[in-house]
Amino acid sequence: MTTENSAPEELKPKPILSYIGDLPNICSLAGLGCTLLAIYFIILEVYSAAMIGMIWAVAFDWADGLIARRMKGRTGADRMFGGQLDLLIDIVSYGVTPAILVLSYGEFDPIFLPVVFAMLIAGVIRLSYFSTFGLADGSKYTGLAIDNNSIFLVFIFLFESLFSAQVFSIVLGITGLGLAALNVSQIKTPKLSGNPVNVFLLAAYTLGITAIYGWMLL
Repeated sequence: MTTENSAPEELKPKPILSYIGDLPNICSLAGLGCTLLAIYFIILEVYSAAMIGMIWAVAFDWADGLIARRMKGRTGADRMFGGQLDLLIDIVSYGVTPAILVLSYGEFDPIFLPVVFAMLIAGVIRLSYFSTFGLADGSKYTGLAIDNNSIFLVFIFLFESLFSAQVFSIVLGITGLGLAALNVSQIKTPKLSGNPVNVFLLAAYTLGITAIYGWMLL
């Protein structure tokens, strides 16, 4: 039976580094490592490798939630810390990384600065809104979940060779703005990452994308 004194005890903080040993957090940090590699290869303009990093970041992000829901014995503090860790990593993975991608592909032309600023604004507003209000009706997001941005951008990049570099940079910018608009829209979208079937579908998509872009690197 839960008592009035049990809740504060459950939220009692542990040493900072102890949270690294939590399996869902390990998964989240692995995704952050993939994001770092994606940014690294974006700067080097090795975009096929960057796409692999971006999609694996999403895969680890979805996996950590599935693992966390199946684990027993996690305290309220564990869940709160994991949620905040996810939020901060999401800002880097799905806000900063796509912005750097658009800038890099556009050869850092200042004309793209307003585009990526709008993308970043939409991203942080979207994440702040979800952190504050959670799911609508307990099952759907308000606006497009920001992790979908990377899923879509990785797909769009498959068609890069069909366009000139200048045209495709415009395509990327327009796509980024379109996704930003959807992120902060009032449309209701399902929480795809909460369904184990969708996680396995994403795993298959991730392996397929990795194979395609890996072949391009050869």
